[in-house]
Amino acid sequence: MARRIELSTPVGVRWEPDDPLGVGALVLAGSSGRVDEQRARLLADHGVLTESIQWFGGPGQHDGPWEIPLETFADRAEALAADCDRVVLVGLSFGAEAALATASLTDAPIDGVAAFAPSDVAWAGITDDGRQTSHWTLGGVPVPFVRFVPWEPPTEPPAYRDLYARSRAAAPDEVAAASLPVERIPEVLLVAGEDDQVWPAREQAEEIVLRRARHGCGTALVADPEAGHRAVLPGEEVTTGGVQMRRGGTDDADRRLGSAAWPALLDLVGARR
Repeated sequence: MARRIELSTPVGVRWEPDDPLGVGALVLAGSSGRVDEQRARLLADHGVLTESIQWFGGPGQHDGPWEIPLETFADRAEALAADCDRVVLVGLSFGAEAALATASLTDAPIDGVAAFAPSDVAWAGITDDGRQTSHWTLGGVPVPFVRFVPWEPPTEPPAYRDLYARSRAAAPDEVAAASLPVERIPEVLLVAGEDDQVWPAREQAEEIVLRRARHGCGTALVADPEAGHRAVLPGEEVTTGGVQMRRGGTDDADRRLGSAAWPALLDLVGARR
């Protein structure tokens, strides 16, 4: 069992296991910015001290995922490190981007990242008045990012994969500047569905693998050719929320990817199976 504690700044939740392993995990949702209580509780049931926070749309925060201070996540990693010997960030989509950016660009005490539907670069966020800026800031300065090209969605709800692919191809210099120095992260687990219609998660995962390999770093990659944007871990229910879009995959394939990723995630956090 685990004990639930409300967090207020930022809004979130902490799950404290009865028999902790000395490992802490910060769990970050994607485009909803919500508290991912389900995944946090799941890890806590395996002895991991977990937190999940609302990282935009809450009190004192921007309404959308733009110019979010990486210190938001680094501070929670510090808080977990005060009670743990090892800290891991677990993120999905924009949350995976946040986890990889925090672990590679800040000096927070982060030992590993599990990135579900990851990105190898920092992407543009759209402000309330339509301006493109970075998803993230560090020390108050926007992190270099890849801008979106003009684009009209061909389907409803939209599949944004083509927008991300076109934007990358149009600006190789921006991609180089926005590439995250993931070689700075001690351990990385990547989970990607090849039918992801939100963005090219498998291709972005491969870029992370290649960059880390050039620096002599190994990377765990779990993928499924039929899965979409969100892997469903054993014991999880399918969640809804965030921007309406096509996510790809099927229920069976997304659960299959989650089942394949689960042992690797437990190994990363050093949890009990």
